[in-house]
Amino acid sequence: MAKTTRRVGVVLFQLGGPDTLAAIEPFLYNLFCDPDIIDFPFARIGRKPLAKLISTTRARKVQHHYATIGGGSPIRRFTDQQARALETELTNHGLDARCFVAMRYWHPFTREAVTQLQAEQCDDVVLLPLYPQYSSTTTGSSLNEWQRLFRDDVPVRHVGPFYQHPMYLDAVIEKIEEALARFPVPRRAEIVFSAHSIPMSIVAKGDPYQLHVEDTVRLLMERGGWPNRHLLCYQSKVGASKWLQPSLHRTLHDLAAEKVREVCVVPVAFVSDHVETLGEIDHEAREEARRLGIAQFEMSAGLNDSPKFISALGQLVMGALGEAVDSFVPVYGAVRTLVAADWQRTKVCSKVLFDE
Repeated sequence: MAKTTRRVGVVLFQLGGPDTLAAIEPFLYNLFCDPDIIDFPFARIGRKPLAKLISTTRARKVQHHYATIGGGSPIRRFTDQQARALETELTNHGLDARCFVAMRYWHPFTREAVTQLQAEQCDDVVLLPLYPQYSSTTTGSSLNEWQRLFRDDVPVRHVGPFYQHPMYLDAVIEKIEEALARFPVPRRAEIVFSAHSIPMSIVAKGDPYQLHVEDTVRLLMERGGWPNRHLLCYQSKVGASKWLQPSLHRTLHDLAAEKVREVCVVPVAFVSDHVETLGEIDHEAREEARRLGIAQFEMSAGLNDSPKFISALGQLVMGALGEAVDSFVPVYGAVRTLVAADWQRTKVCSKVLFDE
């Protein structure tokens, strides 16, 4: 029976995470084997041995984080929920949509998503990185992997950084409001925005991630209208090189020294709960804050399958397709339309994909 409507495949890109304690080391090995993460002279020779060394050492350090959140990362579960909710959202707007999850460093890998996509015989493809802010280490890496693996001659569109999207901002604000409401006097709590750090060497090459994160914080404070004092810090540094600062650890010590006793931490560069939020912030940082004398420590929950967030994703996909949608808000960030054959001639980098 012939198809009467065009089928849209939406690929949700995400980092991925080990689903068991045994998967931590191979997950980290995949991460540090990525040339978009580790690059240096003669890297083709030394990258794998270095990745093995780092992953073995790092696995021992982070195992307790995963143990405290149930023995594995919940990021696949939350991303699957987002994919199913987005598929329903798009279907409700009249699209024949199929959503697929492509994790960069653990199952389901991008290769698995490509196989599933091809089996569904989609006529159009929209690539949706679940990173509000662009970085060559996240969105860029996922798109490079897609470029290496996808060969079908169908139109491919890419949704760019969406941290300015009003519905996305409202979804984050909703979670912040819920966290602030747990304080006796919400306006008194210090709001600490925490983003995943990246090496300064990457920033120096023109990566816009830091600027995007800073702009996200500015927009949230303006749109939220809170009178609270706020700070921005970074977390999850690896290795001895210089990364974006100040760290969450340093920030908590500074606040304690200033006699701040109420802190609300907002994970500002993540769209779902995983080890960085549940382990590093809600467990390790919470315990550190307690030892430092901070009386109340709260963390705003991840967006996960927040209806506002799913609505934002739906609008982004519809905008990429050029479809009208009720109460549509214009897409923020770059949208690119590519045919698979063009990938060989298109270098995926921040200068190409960042368009504001």
